[in-house]
Amino acid sequence: MKRGRQEKLLNLIQTKDISTQDELIAELRACGYNVTQATVSRDIKELQLVKTLSRSGKYCYAPSAAKDSDVNNRLRSLLSTSVIDIDFAGNLVIIKTEAGMAQALCAAIDSAEYGDIVGSIAGDDTIFLAAKTVDTASATAAGLKKLSTI
Repeated sequence: MKRGRQEKLLNLIQTKDISTQDELIAELRACGYNVTQATVSRDIKELQLVKTLSRSGKYCYAPSAAKDSDVNNRLRSLLSTSVIDIDFAGNLVIIKTEAGMAQALCAAIDSAEYGDIVGSIAGDDTIFLAAKTVDTASATAAGLKKLSTI
């Protein structure tokens, strides 16, 4: 059942511009899958879905690209289009984004595999990155600011 649902989910995001979990839930339910928000959220994480800019100009779910250059291009794109501010406090890097963009950007940062980041949490418009040290938090914030052009 899980495999079939996830295959359907992948098919849906490849054929339709789906930008929210609510839209994804509605589409899956219309296909006969009785899903909850928690189930869809787990599927998104397991499938490593990200939000990318679609041809229609809105951010929609898409499979993540495994290639390093694709990961870096997606990270640069999201940083330049969605970041409002980047700062650090202690060993935390705090990133403020446009509404609804934090999870997509956080997934892109996680995919880039910053060695000095030990964990990340994303809400709707804020990301917290836990760095190993204060110095690495400062360096990470500075590096992300350069990529974001803020």
